[in-house]
Amino acid sequence: MTSTQPETPTDNKPNHAGLPPHLRRLVLTGFMGAGKSTVGRLLAARLNWTFLDLDAHLEARTGATIAQLFERHGEAHFRRLESTALASALGQNNTVLALGGGTPEELTNRLLLEQTPATFTIFLDAPFPTLFDRCMMQDIARPVLTDPAAAQLRFAKRHPLYRRLANLTIDTADQTADQTIDAILKSNLR
Repeated sequence: MTSTQPETPTDNKPNHAGLPPHLRRLVLTGFMGAGKSTVGRLLAARLNWTFLDLDAHLEARTGATIAQLFERHGEAHFRRLESTALASALGQNNTVLALGGGTPEELTNRLLLEQTPATFTIFLDAPFPTLFDRCMMQDIARPVLTDPAAAQLRFAKRHPLYRRLANLTIDTADQTADQTIDAILKSNLR
């Protein structure tokens, strides 16, 4: 006898925050300093899901750092590798995925995000000066920020892409990570 019930993925972990049952992954996008990694880790823990940082996933797949990939092969090759890593990451269920800041620049990546069922994309937004200040307070090397004017132009180019891609936009400028998570979970994630 054939079952008419949908199959439950074997890696299906229950969530305890009242998410709609059809959602399998939440994707966080935004510029550097928006809080994608911080919010992502905490959100995944609250949902009892897995957190995955796309840059870390790409580094694990290639055995090289993002900086090394750029240096060895250039940005075009890096973006192709990033697209394959994104496709791999989107195959995982019950995952909060933090994108790299430039991921949405590639049409392939936007299409993957828009066309992968059970995926909900959240744009963590804040003004450039706020993001710049947050990055300066972190002990993370960010070569892109050595030229603040060029970084602001990059932000201006990406901002409309983040907005267009997002199912939900959360302004994080004056919010803690916990407040951002509460805003996400109180929103209509449909």
